[in-house]
Amino acid sequence: MIAVLAGGTGGAKLARGMLDVVGAAELTVIANTADDVEIYGVHVSPDPDLITYWLADRIDSRGFGIAGDTWHLMDALEDAGHPTWFRLGDRDLAMCLIRTEHLRAGARLTDAHGHVVRAMRVDARVLPMSDEPVRTEVRAEGRSRPFQEFMIVDRAAARIEGLELRGIDQARPTPEVLEAIAGAEAIVIGPSNPVISIGPILAVPGMRDALRAAAAPVVAVSPFVGGRTVKGPTEPFMAFAGLERGATGIVAAYEGLLDGLVCDERLADPGLPVCVADTLMDDPASRRSVAETTLSFAAGLARGRPETEARH
Repeated sequence: MIAVLAGGTGGAKLARGMLDVVGAAELTVIANTADDVEIYGVHVSPDPDLITYWLADRIDSRGFGIAGDTWHLMDALEDAGHPTWFRLGDRDLAMCLIRTEHLRAGARLTDAHGHVVRAMRVDARVLPMSDEPVRTEVRAEGRSRPFQEFMIVDRAAARIEGLELRGIDQARPTPEVLEAIAGAEAIVIGPSNPVISIGPILAVPGMRDALRAAAAPVVAVSPFVGGRTVKGPTEPFMAFAGLERGATGIVAAYEGLLDGLVCDERLADPGLPVCVADTLMDDPASRRSVAETTLSFAAGLARGRPETEARH
């Protein structure tokens, strides 16, 4: 049983590689829900949906949304003069409608998204980090904005001055999340933004305790490739959080949680076992390779291999 903590494209790609290696029955992905937004009358869960679409092999070439989607609803709203800064394809919206229908009937977010997973014919589990609502707000240029507005309307261009996770104090890991962590043979923190993608997951009260108490090794995969992130605003958010760019900053972000790190750079004094490997995941073969390398490294840690650096 493998548990992957993920948010954003990097984590979703690694989850897809894990699916090829261990199979759906053995894979659970715990997804960030602090990016969720209510818009067009539906509840949108960008990270759980992104992960689900990757696992279904239905991801669009843009890196999000559903391949081959149409845009009739957005076109109609634009014709009516309605704001469409958050664009949802018709099939993407249909999945959000399924989730929203179950939420309005009283279902937990875990169960409501489970209906989306099954509608996409995915057999692996994709679990929201919490059933309670958590929303990321970004302060920039003297005002706070919901995360999606900062990213899409503002294009994440302004200097980040503050970050708030609204509702985090009331959130708790779900029983399914705690079970997945406790029963895992390996726990992998995906190559996601450590501040806004993995950070909210770890900020859920009780989550860090569950990870520390787990019998399985906890291994992170660095999102930095050749010293830079492949996609998204990881670097400015890490700079805001006072984290060094690169694998050293990833170790600092997850201090007290990691048993090992997979990255493509040698660290002078990592303080924990490191597996140096090619971590670029730009095709199915490389996604599978990174997944295999990560799981092999984790298995070695579980056996108590003493060396502080491994080469794959």
